[in-house]
Amino acid sequence: MTSNETATTPSRRERDSPPPKYNGDDDRISTLPSDILVNILDRLNVREAARTSILSRRWSQLSCKLPRLIINAQPDGVSRSNSNISDGDFVRINAAAVEATKSLLTRRCPGEDTIRLLSTTFYLRGDVSISIGHAVGSAMTTQKIEKAEVTVLTVKERRHCTLDDVLNYGAQFVSFFNECLNAFTGLTRLYMENLRFVESDFVSNIFVTCKRLNYLGFLNCDTKEHLTLQVEHAQLSELSMVNCRFYKVELKWLPRLTRTTFTCWMAFEELPLSFGHVPLLEFFNITNVGLSRHKMVMLSTLLCETHIQELWLGFKCEKIWVQPEYLSKRLASAFCRLRIVSLVCIPEGSDLTWTIFILEAAPSLEELYMSVIDHPCEMIIDPKRRMELSLSENKGVEWESPRPHFKHRRLAKLVIFCFVNYMVSYVRRVMKAAVNLKDVYLYDRLACSKCKHMAVFKPGRLPRAKKKLEAMKKLLAQGIESAPRIHLQTHSEMDADHAARVKDYLCS
Repeated sequence: MTSNETATTPSRRERDSPPPKYNGDDDRISTLPSDILVNILDRLNVREAARTSILSRRWSQLSCKLPRLIINAQPDGVSRSNSNISDGDFVRINAAAVEATKSLLTRRCPGEDTIRLLSTTFYLRGDVSISIGHAVGSAMTTQKIEKAEVTVLTVKERRHCTLDDVLNYGAQFVSFFNECLNAFTGLTRLYMENLRFVESDFVSNIFVTCKRLNYLGFLNCDTKEHLTLQVEHAQLSELSMVNCRFYKVELKWLPRLTRTTFTCWMAFEELPLSFGHVPLLEFFNITNVGLSRHKMVMLSTLLCETHIQELWLGFKCEKIWVQPEYLSKRLASAFCRLRIVSLVCIPEGSDLTWTIFILEAAPSLEELYMSVIDHPCEMIIDPKRRMELSLSENKGVEWESPRPHFKHRRLAKLVIFCFVNYMVSYVRRVMKAAVNLKDVYLYDRLACSKCKHMAVFKPGRLPRAKKKLEAMKKLLAQGIESAPRIHLQTHSEMDADHAARVKDYLCS
């Protein structure tokens, strides 16, 4: 990973002292002032910066002044699922991360130059994590560190992990944690994956020990015994729990929490999440594969203690698990500050009328995004297997507004990815209700790189001829006063903001 931050402000001595005189034995770069050279080194990745230490004693000293140390054991563009990566490769990759961490931290003068960011990414394997933890912990006590981040990866990716794997990884992480408490107490960011903890209170210990955390991320983590995780943390601003199986998660007291992601509770009939004191929560991403046995989620109940501004509801191309609601004081209170809504991977063919309840309850809503798509590369297609897993064939939800003539004053943008003809009536309904709507973007079918090569993939269906496109626009705007600008576009015509959202949708 490259470094982009500017270097620390040079000391008065560095500013006042002239650069070394140039002679035939030196290169011109070395004649530059130290603060400029540190800035240059900071733009290299750590390994390249470390190599410059062999050039001269001065270069060796400069590499110890870097304001950002980002050490990543995961090679760029290399997937753990790549069959060409052997166990020996993982050993060498991890060993390089250990050596880089120790070298760059032990050669720094204690307390002299502030480390703006110390970030380490490594694989949970053998004693490597403990070695890195000791080096980071030692730096915590001797150096000034503003941000300290640890990302703990497992050799196997989530989809390839067995029960024995996650138990083994969990035991290794617990040993790492207990051996390196000095490191964990100073962390501001921690990500971990594929861990099952035998000790039921261990997850709570993470919140208690890591008091400086701003971000905490779990992927495919759980405890051996069912437990209610009651979360209280004074500093945490972002919490992500993806594909985890904690029996209940109660976010009781998080006064600085601004972003939360909670994805997939397939193992439970009811959503195992509740909110307490989260006064600053702005963004909430909640995604699930809806099964026929799952109880519908009432957003008025879930979000009654919050005032979020951006809501992301993900459906993974399966059953709609949100219960549409008639307008109530509780729902209006939860949605009163809502500005942006994303409805991601709604199953194809679904009636979209139910989404109107969000418009009715969110008077401040400005942008509404939705993707209506089947994602065959991740879906289970086989009918027998779908039945075994309780995947529903009836994926939609029926709902009709009691206020057919209501008006919305704030909605300015409607964006639908994978637009097809049956959605015309829905789009017209939104256009009639949203009297100040400025732009409607209707994009052709999308697909990830894997879906494109599957037999069940359906190609785009928007007309290509200019006359047909104009006819579609006239049909959509017919009879609507002050109709918004209508954009019928393909993926290649997508603007940068929409393209970024699509990338998130297809990877979610």
